[in-house]
Amino acid sequence: MANPDFVYNPPLTPYLDFLYRDEDMLVMQKPSGLLSVPGKALEHRDALITRVNRVYPTATVVHRLDMATSGLIVLALNKDSHRNISKQFEFRQTKKRYFAKVYGHVLQDSGKVELPLICDWPNRPKQMVDHERGKPACTRFEVIERTNDGENRPFTLVALHPITGRSHQLRVHMLALGHPILGDRLYAHADALAMAPRLQLHAESLCLTHPTKNEWLIFNSKLPFSNYCPEPLSDETTEA
Repeated sequence: MANPDFVYNPPLTPYLDFLYRDEDMLVMQKPSGLLSVPGKALEHRDALITRVNRVYPTATVVHRLDMATSGLIVLALNKDSHRNISKQFEFRQTKKRYFAKVYGHVLQDSGKVELPLICDWPNRPKQMVDHERGKPACTRFEVIERTNDGENRPFTLVALHPITGRSHQLRVHMLALGHPILGDRLYAHADALAMAPRLQLHAESLCLTHPTKNEWLIFNSKLPFSNYCPEPLSDETTEA
């Protein structure tokens, strides 16, 4: 197992952070360090959905964010909404944008990573590239800024657009480029891990069609580890 010394200590403030809510859906900002859904162990029962269900008993998770990832997540409040939003994710009709700080200076200004992924079972929950058994996975990236930290260690702020939604996709794809995400306890080497107190990955934008009103909704979340203010995503409904 990866991270045998890991101790789950989820943040309590803010306990719940609602960005949008109506009778059909919720959009929330999940902090880094909080599970989206409970784990099997008793000490892993505290999770975003567990907290939300105390206020909204009918809420269900439509998609997930890694425990260490912060940012936007949508929950459904009834079966019809869950079915509708799930199909939007399944057929790539939503838009998602993440931002990350990665180790080193990424040479390409933009590009696409297409590497199939599968669970690295002996080291779960880690994932790995496997060209024979892996499921297709695709990520577009754009360099925002190349700079150095206070100790002159290089890093790059990148925008990441996951076209597929595999587990740990962004983390493994950046690692495959030779640029692990800073603060990543699962995939970063010692230098990259030491450069940040938490995983520097944030789900900044989420766009989808409202399940009953048929309106295109655009949600944004401020980056917790950068002063960069990105332009809002366009109102196109699909990723290219």
